[in-house]
Amino acid sequence: MKVLTIGSDRQLFVVGSEVRQRIIDLATASTELHIVVFAKRSLGLQSEQIVSNVWIYPTNSASRWHYVWDAVRLGRQFRGIGIEVVSGQDPFECGLAAWFVSRRLAAKLQLQIHTDFLNPYFWHESFLNKIRVLLARFLLPRADSVRVVSRMIADSLQSAGCRIKANPVILPVFVDVGKIKNSPIKTDLRKKYPQFDKIILMASRFTREKNIGLAIEAMHEIVKFRPKTGLVIVGDGSEEKKLKAKSYKLKANVIFEPWTDDLASYYKTADLFLVTSLYEGYGRTIIEALACGCQVVSTDVGVAREVGAIIATRTTLVDLIKQALFVPKKATLKNCLIQDKQLYLRAYSNLWTI
Repeated sequence: MKVLTIGSDRQLFVVGSEVRQRIIDLATASTELHIVVFAKRSLGLQSEQIVSNVWIYPTNSASRWHYVWDAVRLGRQFRGIGIEVVSGQDPFECGLAAWFVSRRLAAKLQLQIHTDFLNPYFWHESFLNKIRVLLARFLLPRADSVRVVSRMIADSLQSAGCRIKANPVILPVFVDVGKIKNSPIKTDLRKKYPQFDKIILMASRFTREKNIGLAIEAMHEIVKFRPKTGLVIVGDGSEEKKLKAKSYKLKANVIFEPWTDDLASYYKTADLFLVTSLYEGYGRTIIEALACGCQVVSTDVGVAREVGAIIATRTTLVDLIKQALFVPKKATLKNCLIQDKQLYLRAYSNLWTI
């Protein structure tokens, strides 16, 4: 099976990155795998062959507005080599490029959905998102196969009446649960922040849809009840300054940390993992935290309900955090995921058999 995918994850060009390793693993699922990546010319990325049957190609675009056209232009070079499936890693810009290329190559079109784009918050977040929703509704009926990463997305497609040729295939992102469980503790949050008797952990990009401000609002109430409760927020993003300003009066209780590759240690030494997102397609950190035995309180997003998180709303959030912190129960990851890598790779390769 010769496959061409079009995506936007530039971590593919970083040697040793988790994304790159995941693609190397997927090499066994195809005869040839060619990956076109949306990227600006200013990044200086170069096409390369990362293993014997996997190649990556940056679009090297002048701006983001040229991504689709440049991906289609690159797609022309694959004429005559027998590409059988073109996969768009989202049903938006990547999907549009994949649709054009699949028509030129007379190949099957597969679309992947990693975000809950039919959630009302997604629509209202920006004008661009409104265009993306309309674009997805145009592209999905034209796809020969659709993969979604959670039951929530599959259900939202059905309830919204999206026309799809075949039922979407639910295949979550692979999480090596065994590796996370067995990883040693390198950083102990309790020792790092001895001033706290309870520690709440968050880890995400600092963007609007993550709704971290809601967690900070909840902390105003939590510290009234238990002054030595700390909130450690790991990540970075465009909302960082705004969030730090919002938490100024709680600066003794709210700690911001840069991203770390050692989140497993943080999960294992925190008392609670908190997710307040407005929408998620998946929610990998929820799975990782539960795998480490850390209780999770989450809004009803992504796989939270499926895997055993405590589901909260804006009105119940504070009470559920208090209950989870001070009347703790054993956290358990529900066994609803493929945890064997070889079985997962086999399931992924089946996605391309259209």
